Amino acid sequence: MPTNPVPETYRNAVVAHIMIDGAAAAIDFYAEAFGAVELFRIDGPAGRVVHAEVGVAGSTIMLGDAEGPVFRAPTATGGTTVGLHVFVDDVDALAERAVAAGAELLQPPANQFHGDRTAILRDPFGHVWVFLTHLEDLTPEEVARRARDLFG
Repeated sequence: MPTNPVPETYRNAVVAHIMIDGAAAAIDFYAEAFGAVELFRIDGPAGRVVHAEVGVAGSTIMLGDAEGPVFRAPTATGGTTVGLHVFVDDVDALAERAVAAGAELLQPPANQFHGDRTAILRDPFGHVWVFLTHLEDLTPEEVARRARDLFG
């Protein structure tokens, strides 16, 4: 068992900035489902969120209401091109909590060849979240060997 359930490699990663239709409701959902903590918020007219940041398991994610043709919500496009990966202490407990709050479980928690236990969920706003708990410290060569064994 590793000494830290969140590998140092992923502790300081690119900060995602997601666009949402209904950002204020999303902040409330993330608090309930993922234990997110609102770090700050800039409100705009008509109850819109210009910019907000929340912490999920110590990782920061930026979000706001979708604006214009460049920044559209997954619900407006019919899908998402981004999966949001977050390492957590207990992926099973988080998945259970998120489903109870209204997230759709796309892949139940399971141990993976890359040494992590992983669950995949879709939030009610269309974003796909990949939550992981690190189980094994593996070399890139061992991950590649396991992938070859699994995928052929």
